[in-house]
Amino acid sequence: MKGTTELKVRLVPCLDVSAGRVVKGTRFEQLRDAGDPVEAASRYAGDGADELVYLDISATAEGRDAVLPLVERTAETLFIPLTVGGGVRRCAQAEALLRAGADRIAVNSAAVERPELLGELVREFGNQCIVLAIDAIRAGVGWRLRTVGGRREWDRDAIAWAREGVERGAGEILLTSIDRDGTGAGYDLELVETAASGLSVPVIASGGVGAYDHLVDGARAGASALLVAGRFHDRVLTLAGAREALGRAGIPVRTAA
Repeated sequence: MKGTTELKVRLVPCLDVSAGRVVKGTRFEQLRDAGDPVEAASRYAGDGADELVYLDISATAEGRDAVLPLVERTAETLFIPLTVGGGVRRCAQAEALLRAGADRIAVNSAAVERPELLGELVREFGNQCIVLAIDAIRAGVGWRLRTVGGRREWDRDAIAWAREGVERGAGEILLTSIDRDGTGAGYDLELVETAASGLSVPVIASGGVGAYDHLVDGARAGASALLVAGRFHDRVLTLAGAREALGRAGIPVRTAA
């Protein structure tokens, strides 16, 4: 695992939100309702999540901003860091999300379309505030980018884009395997390891967790943070169980309050 033994691996529930509800699917398709985002955020905070990711997954496709009142209501329940993404194309939109209660801003599609956006956001808010979200799909021996909730294909290498994003100032990479998303088959460990070993910023592994062992595998592959969505929403896995499994494996995690 990359880094010193003192660095604690973070557990990060993710709320994918569409039409005001948490949704979850498989490989970004067949979305189903998974509850109220405000209730879910409050539960995860109380259960000891290290931070929370909130992604308005339909904002870009619908050409709108993330729904600020819902972000505000979600943030009101939290005492842990909140990363928010969805439809961010300009600094003014990022500022509005920060004022609504976000601690960090995630950008994805707009940064691929106009990479200069990353530099603009970093200059305005600092690199510690900017997360580059990358949706990657396997293509031969590597991975290609997809944006707009997986709808738009790019003939561009996902790992190369991660490196460029870091060079442009992104302070963290949120790396999702589309192939593994919602499958319960575990993280794409080759993708995680390839990214984490070549980047100077933390990598959040995302896509595919179905068992506690998958979290251990992701941490050992180099992820600094482990994102879980559907299995947490359905309560198949719990934060307490995840923390216990990582601890048994000798992976440092924060002790829940």
